[in-house]
Amino acid sequence: MLTRVKSAVANFMGGIMAGSSGSEHSGGGCGGSDLPLRFPYGRPEFLGLSQDEVECSADHIARPILILKETRRLPWATGYAEVINAGKSTYNEDQASCEVLTVKKKAGAITSTPNRNSTKRRSSLPNGEGLQLKENSESEGVSCHYWSLFDGHAGSGAAVVASRLLQHHVTEQLQDIVEILKNSAVLPPTCLGEEPENTPANSRTLTRAASLRGGVGAPGSPSTPPTRFFTEKKIPHECLVIGALESAFKEMDLQIERERSSYNISGGCTALIVVCLLGKLYVANAGDSRAIIIRNGEIIPMSSEFTPETERQRLQYLAFMQPHLLGNEFTHLEFPRRVQRKELGKKMLYRDFNMTGWAYKTIEDDDLKFPLIYGEGKKARVMATIGVTRGLGDHDLKVHDSNIYIKPFLSSAPEVHTGSSGPGDACPRCPEGQRMADI
Repeated sequence: MLTRVKSAVANFMGGIMAGSSGSEHSGGGCGGSDLPLRFPYGRPEFLGLSQDEVECSADHIARPILILKETRRLPWATGYAEVINAGKSTYNEDQASCEVLTVKKKAGAITSTPNRNSTKRRSSLPNGEGLQLKENSESEGVSCHYWSLFDGHAGSGAAVVASRLLQHHVTEQLQDIVEILKNSAVLPPTCLGEEPENTPANSRTLTRAASLRGGVGAPGSPSTPPTRFFTEKKIPHECLVIGALESAFKEMDLQIERERSSYNISGGCTALIVVCLLGKLYVANAGDSRAIIIRNGEIIPMSSEFTPETERQRLQYLAFMQPHLLGNEFTHLEFPRRVQRKELGKKMLYRDFNMTGWAYKTIEDDDLKFPLIYGEGKKARVMATIGVTRGLGDHDLKVHDSNIYIKPFLSSAPEVHTGSSGPGDACPRCPEGQRMADI
């Protein structure tokens, strides 16, 4: 086992990636696959590069810095620059995209009660730009800006596919709720098609105790409708958008999984997207990329990194609940260093999934297995293989020289922050909402 691990660590950032990346663009793919590519390799479309320029961009000696030829190609005077990571892979495994999406209601979709008091609305965006909704315009969609970055590994296939398709999944998910979002004066209905509730402030609501005592209006009374023992959660519109982005990431990852049997979609990638919709900024991140806002010289983080260290407890808990995922080769416990056989019976510091601190335990035979999470900082790896714990793809990734799949430990779920919240808020102003930072 130790030999396997040493070999995996030595090859992960070098030979494995370089060997796969060169063949995938000629149709061979990782592992010698004869499947066709889902999309041909290229650089971001907004760069406007010719095929010759794309080839030159992969020069590991010159390492040209690619920038926008026309600054007007991207909204908000967005800038962009990239350079290949020399020695890592034959081609650049990273991708990016930027588009203006138009979201329209699906034909025949059930929505909430139409907004009869719809008015024009403009968002306050940089450079005086804004998104507008026209009065009583059911047929016109809502426009939003979309930016994305994908940090690929073990090949560029997953990053290329995600850069081409993730925005379509985002649009599809938003289509189901676009009419609800346009009607910002009314909270989203719990069930689509329901009339919005306007309960009078002075109406009498029975408590659970009163209902159980059989008071007037209690459940079962002949002339009164059933009452609710508990109040219903009020879900703000922002949480619908957050849910749509989370669902889009999930659907994108499922599509890659389905299509890998028909296409050569190599490797995996992190995914970081920014969506500006109806005057709010949404940042969705699955991976270790970073998004920041710089305002008046202050740096405001809009994403958190997902690494083996930051997600240690989630990974350990999954391994604890499903030990078969470890293939009898790893232990879910964490130790300050590798446990040696001569230390059997001794007490050593350790951490389990339910611990943020450390404690001592007596070393047993199972503790001699290689730890699920090993290394520190940027050298930390899951199963001695991968240093990121969220992203898209990697469905065929295994521990080197074994049949142990790593994908069960890798999540495609993004963490979403909004322009009015910071890291720590999964859903601003939801009942479960945590701390908020006004930015």
